[in-house]
Amino acid sequence: MDWDVFRATGVAHLVSISGLHITMFAWGAAWLVGGLWRRSGRLCLRLPAPDAALLGGLLLASAYALFSGWGIPAQRTCLMLAAVALLRLSGTRWPWPQVWMLACAVVVVADPWALLQAGFWLSFVAVGVLFATDASGTQPGAGLARGTGARALAMLREQWVVTVALAPLTLLLFGQLSIVGLAANAVAIPWVTLVITPLAMLGVLLPPLWDAAGGAIAALMALLQWLAAWPWATLSLATAPWWLAAAGVLGGVLLVAHLPLHLRSLGLPLLLPVLLWQAPVPPVGQFEMLAADIGQGNAVLVRTATHALLYDTGPRYSLESDAGHRVLLPLLQALHTRLDTLVLSHRDTDHVGGAPAVLAMQPQAALLSSIAADDHLQSLRPAQRCVAGQHWEWDGVRFEVLHPQAADYDSPHSPNALSCVLRLHSAGAQPQTALLVGDIESPQEEALLARHAPLRADVLLVPHHGSKTSSSEAFLDAVQPRQAWVQTGYRNRYGHPAPEVMLRYAGRGIVVHDAPHCGAITWRSDRPAQTVCARSGEMRYWAHRVP
Repeated sequence: MDWDVFRATGVAHLVSISGLHITMFAWGAAWLVGGLWRRSGRLCLRLPAPDAALLGGLLLASAYALFSGWGIPAQRTCLMLAAVALLRLSGTRWPWPQVWMLACAVVVVADPWALLQAGFWLSFVAVGVLFATDASGTQPGAGLARGTGARALAMLREQWVVTVALAPLTLLLFGQLSIVGLAANAVAIPWVTLVITPLAMLGVLLPPLWDAAGGAIAALMALLQWLAAWPWATLSLATAPWWLAAAGVLGGVLLVAHLPLHLRSLGLPLLLPVLLWQAPVPPVGQFEMLAADIGQGNAVLVRTATHALLYDTGPRYSLESDAGHRVLLPLLQALHTRLDTLVLSHRDTDHVGGAPAVLAMQPQAALLSSIAADDHLQSLRPAQRCVAGQHWEWDGVRFEVLHPQAADYDSPHSPNALSCVLRLHSAGAQPQTALLVGDIESPQEEALLARHAPLRADVLLVPHHGSKTSSSEAFLDAVQPRQAWVQTGYRNRYGHPAPEVMLRYAGRGIVVHDAPHCGAITWRSDRPAQTVCARSGEMRYWAHRVP
């Protein structure tokens, strides 16, 4: 919950051991070392005080980064500080673009994978923008020469410049932009830098100061929670293509650059397409299914022209991680999708593990499920029972619940036997049908055949991930799908899908797409011949090919 507040207010960079903390510590350490060094004439004769301060600040900041866990942002910052410090110690005075590019090059040489990390691009683009738009502030001592009021205005301007210039890049990387971020950072940056961090550090020597730091954090959190609760605290947009976002970044830089007004105004037409971009949706009467790559479990997003449904939420990986936070929320954010209904087929953790996260971030979504009345998820949002016969229509697409029967809840059944079975029908001259069946087993398959003949479907979510207890021959003969999807984890401990079950599909000419080979699977009813596999279609050269 706290991280949601930090993201909504744009201060997440302040609550981690980030480059800001390391740089601030280096500045304070350099000031202290330089002041002590100047007290000794003999030391100053051996090494000038500015050089000693520079080396001392760098070494102490590196020790602090190591003490704090030596995280990736801390490593990058130490490398960057070392490169700039060595450049100054050599007596070389380069223009800022060369210094900036040198710092980037050092980090990339040491860690080429940094190019794939959002923090790398945000950090270095922010520094480059500040350099480019305020050259006077890059000169040594420029900030100290200013008065308090002038410096405060300069800090506000710098924050405004960074906010505007990084807005397109932030939307590209995260699909979300904090509208209150400028106000939140205007308070949080000096508060964290000048109050919280010093108190926390001095608490090593005087433990009571940790209580003071805790009080300062509580006061800051109260302000951030108030800002995050505003109706328009954040702007969420669909993730635009990279080339459009690159044009938007250029537009943001133009808007804040020291250029004539008529040139700066050219940034608006470059920035607006990023703000107006909408993810493509199926036409009226058609639907799209996207099976997320969540490992062992089920999670299928169904979208029509103006509505969306999520069938299951994948597994819980650990106490701190689940498919909801890791996969589904970023997916919904990237597509700028609001759920109308969340269907949880049954209570097994590989189907409901991500439900708390999804329910928290999608408060408007109705919950349809077979979970028990005393299930802990009921406290998050009361669920309506899924019962055969329920049906509704969105944008010309028909949704039907085929299982379980109302009477099934009155007698003891395993959770698998109560899996909600959902059938989807598209409209048009060549209607398509999809069948989502959860973890039903052979007895439930027989019951479906007895009650809902014919049960023909074009796309089938393989029952129970391809378990030996499901996908009976009679069921496959009745459904006759053209393709079947298996959502399983790579080399999962259950052995899903069972080889003998896959032989039944192959013997009937059914094309099977499984998550280990395909990754996320996308299919649209208006393009039934096209099935997109994200892993094979967009594979990077370093990705492992599943045998």
